[in-house]
Amino acid sequence: MTDRSCLVPLVEKIPGTRVLVVGDLMLDRFIGGEVERISPEAPIPVLRVTQETHMPGGAGNVVRNLAGLGAHVDFIAVIGTDDAGDKVEAALNDLTDVTPHLIRDPDRRTTVKTRYVAANQQILRADREATSDVSQSIGDNITIAFEQAIGACDVVVLSDYGKGALSDGRAPAFIKIARDNNVDVVVDPKGNDYAPYRGASLVTPNRKELQDVSGIDARTDDEIVNAATTVMRECGLGGILVTRSADGMSLIEPDGTVAHRPAESQEVFDVSGAGDTVVATVAALIGSGANRADAAAIANVAAGIVVAKVGTAVAYASELTASLHHQDITDAEAKVLTDGEAADRIDVWRRQGLKIGFTNGCFDLLHPGHVSLLSQARAACDKLVVGLNSDASVKRLKGEERPVQNEAARSAVLASLSSVDLVVIFAEDTPYEIIEHLRPDIIVKGADYKEEDVVGGDLVKSWGGSVVLADLREGFSTTATIERMGSTKDSKDN
Repeated sequence: MTDRSCLVPLVEKIPGTRVLVVGDLMLDRFIGGEVERISPEAPIPVLRVTQETHMPGGAGNVVRNLAGLGAHVDFIAVIGTDDAGDKVEAALNDLTDVTPHLIRDPDRRTTVKTRYVAANQQILRADREATSDVSQSIGDNITIAFEQAIGACDVVVLSDYGKGALSDGRAPAFIKIARDNNVDVVVDPKGNDYAPYRGASLVTPNRKELQDVSGIDARTDDEIVNAATTVMRECGLGGILVTRSADGMSLIEPDGTVAHRPAESQEVFDVSGAGDTVVATVAALIGSGANRADAAAIANVAAGIVVAKVGTAVAYASELTASLHHQDITDAEAKVLTDGEAADRIDVWRRQGLKIGFTNGCFDLLHPGHVSLLSQARAACDKLVVGLNSDASVKRLKGEERPVQNEAARSAVLASLSSVDLVVIFAEDTPYEIIEHLRPDIIVKGADYKEEDVVGGDLVKSWGGSVVLADLREGFSTTATIERMGSTKDSKDN
């Protein structure tokens, strides 16, 4: 296996990189449930809805991926004055290091793509969208926002979904402005004419899009190169990165340099949004100073990560780093995740039919009582997630002198245990919110609790899960241990 660990420093340089994204924003809705019968009214499945989620889609998914990589994003887009616009704006405001510049258009509806999912497969997609050009005044506002933001960015992404944000000459105008400012432009294209992208540094069509725009078959390696070379020459493009689904991707440069990369060997659950992940990863790396060959290699790894997830998913920097190191997800360093990363990991486990358990605590000084609890918790499930109180949370709960060990040390010790599959640090005083987000099947606490007093137990039961009370190993207490340590110190001082 090729050593790719030399690429890790490139991923580590992404934080601080400023990416300017302009494109078509939409709301992705996912309605999940179970199909157990066929409708008596028509030969169609009946979906019993059990879950509904929403997130930014289209250019918004590029932004989500950039945020997951640690880049700072300025995002210019148009939304309607409707409930979908409110939802997508709120979701963007929740992302770290993302500055949305959203232009409200009262005459335009926010595009919504609703996907119905059962057994981890999409069974239907319903779109509500506006595809006409935006008005002159809205277009002028997009241009003003771009001109104000270009000076502070390291790279520009034009995410064109054909919904009007980049039409009416704005795409070529933005490319010219960026070139005048010596800023690279990465374009996710739309349509059968790439002339508006003339001067772009890199364009990222998929295989079908390349075939449609070139009019040339694009199945084999040689055909891909021929089609891409033709489009580059005719449209004045600085390079083409072709995503080829199960065949990986190909980078074709104007000087004739070609790099074909096979797809990462991952079980594919959903290809939704994989192209957005590639665009985001390549742009972030180019903006941070990486060359295009290395950027494409890392983007190929990122694509392999997201297709193993359901929905318009994100490849996080920690996942990229672990994959480039050929690091198994059972390694301690790869077990400590943010809540968003944890939710993605749990989704993969759940699709494998595994039962997810959850327990939580401060775990300040790990002792045999903790080890016994964690072992019992792991025995009750297939994968055990441990919610760990942050330092600030421990201080509020236990006093100013606690914790003895910081959250980095406590999480590292927990993650080193074979009984622990994943650690998530939470800042609240209770794990209620993180339980609501991760939706475990089982919650485990010590037998000193009553079942009705277990925080989050009501949530777990509401979606069909259960509460397990583990036997306590007597004679062990972090507080008592700290007190004994203090007594010993005092006696020595005397």
